Amino acid sequence: MWMWDQWKKGFDIWEDVTAKYLEQVLQSPALLQPAGSLLTVAMKAKAQSDKAAAQYWSGLGLPTRRDQERTLHALNQLQSRISDLEEQIHAIGVANSAASVATAAATAQAVAHVEAPAVAAKSTRATKAAEADA
Repeated sequence: MWMWDQWKKGFDIWEDVTAKYLEQVLQSPALLQPAGSLLTVAMKAKAQSDKAAAQYWSGLGLPTRRDQERTLHALNQLQSRISDLEEQIHAIGVANSAASVATAAATAQAVAHVEAPAVAAKSTRATKAAEADA
């Protein structure tokens, strides 16, 4: 256990010293200016490379990256519209189902009110006929 504690203390001291040194070095203009210039040159080279690749692919009659991105954007818009339409159709279907159920219930009640007296009259006639036969 004692060895571990000694090693840990030594590591912590090394880490603190190294962190302070690297902070100074990484904030130094002597490092930042050349690194910035290198990054600028690298980005210009990448832009030229992308342009050359786009010309090559379009020369072969194939879609460029920009063409593919435009197509993907159009597909995403269409998919969104389809999804919205599906939701609207579902909402209309639910509303129609509720209306159909309400209409069926109202029709059943109306039929029950019309048929109830007729059924009662038939029942009364049948009862009278049965009593007359008896």
